[in-house]
Amino acid sequence: MRGMKKVEKDPVFRHKLIQLSLPISLQSLLSASVAAADAFMLGRLNQDSMAAVSLASQIQFILAMVMTAVTGPASILGAQYWGKGDKESLDDIFHISLRLIIMIDLLFFLACLCFPQYLMAFFTNDATLNRIGCGYLRIASFSYLLYGFCQVYEAMFRISDHAAAGAWISFTAVMSNIVLNSIFIFGLLGAPALEARGAAFATTLSSIIQTALCLGLSFKSGFIHPYLKNALHRNRPLEGDYRRISLPILGASLLWGGGFTSYTAIIGHMGTDAAAANSAAAVVRDLVCCLCNGIGNAASIMIGNELGAGNIDQARRYGYRLRNISWVIGFISTGLVLLSTPLILNFMKLTPKAHSYLFGMMLIMSFYMIGRCVNTVSINGILDGGGDTKFDLYSLVVMMWCFAIPLALLGAFVFHWPVLFVYFCTCLDEVGKIPWVMIRLKKEKWVRNLTRERE
Repeated sequence: MRGMKKVEKDPVFRHKLIQLSLPISLQSLLSASVAAADAFMLGRLNQDSMAAVSLASQIQFILAMVMTAVTGPASILGAQYWGKGDKESLDDIFHISLRLIIMIDLLFFLACLCFPQYLMAFFTNDATLNRIGCGYLRIASFSYLLYGFCQVYEAMFRISDHAAAGAWISFTAVMSNIVLNSIFIFGLLGAPALEARGAAFATTLSSIIQTALCLGLSFKSGFIHPYLKNALHRNRPLEGDYRRISLPILGASLLWGGGFTSYTAIIGHMGTDAAAANSAAAVVRDLVCCLCNGIGNAASIMIGNELGAGNIDQARRYGYRLRNISWVIGFISTGLVLLSTPLILNFMKLTPKAHSYLFGMMLIMSFYMIGRCVNTVSINGILDGGGDTKFDLYSLVVMMWCFAIPLALLGAFVFHWPVLFVYFCTCLDEVGKIPWVMIRLKKEKWVRNLTRERE
């Protein structure tokens, strides 16, 4: 207990947590604001456009999950090498990440440009939603060429004490997106009113702006940037460490992303009212989760810095302190969902049935947020920060894929349960993982220094 009290009074802990978590939370909030702007602006036009773009945007969600297998190891290893003071190894990590992300971006670009109808068919059997979603994906595909590139840069900014700079880049890109959204969706300033396709144009143009800012900022003094001579340089031992961390993260990301995509598809096949309500609820969920995402990312960097510097006991104390903070964030997030429910219900233009679905989903989601926040900080922050990346994979296999998804599928297509019952099933996995997560933290397999000495 003496160690825990020492951490609670540690001004360095508080300062670093705030310095890291606030910019990262802001970035997460800004990214979620783009989806919110799309949903709210299109929701003011018609329900079909909002639902179709929300379903089509699941492709970017999957892309983000795949990219976690690149940015995740980069952040975990990078934080430890930064704590150790080994900038050469950090440069190697950056170039490994860029080589991988270019291939991933290109794959998603080609899939969305050439085969959007098959991608949309997975999420909905409604011909109108499919048509609108295809038009969105063909244009938005060009933004996917740049999306991962920017994420790698911003991950490097965070672990090298430039989190605030990354937040300003995100702020500029998001503000550009929202302004361009209003212009192209509604046809302002003489532009044609493109509705759903206008949202895709805005996304693509803002991605170009974000990429230009990342490139320009990275060449300033004190920032990490690519070197042409290192583009094909191979650091075999480091690549092996990267791969060992990356594979469980990739598996977990695909399972988590595929699971959420499956939840969306299940609800989407229960009718346009259910799909529209779920789309609106998902926007609120993503906005409220920004705080726990920021704390989780900050936790991973803080734990990694201490472990890389050899401060094992300090890293352990930080981990338990952050676990306690995750519970506080969970209850705060529950309150935010409940407080925002009347505002969301009054703002969205939905059918009476979709309106009732949304009210029920918001109530269910408010309790789900406790599990989501605790697990995000504990798993993606504390455990991953020390390289314990396999646990997330195991927990998702059991709780999401062997429990929540089969139950939702049976409820929707076999037992024909009401929409809200099925939605409740999709929220069970996070709450069910909490006891398992607490036990894993106590085993302290995450208390490990992953760095190597350069040869």
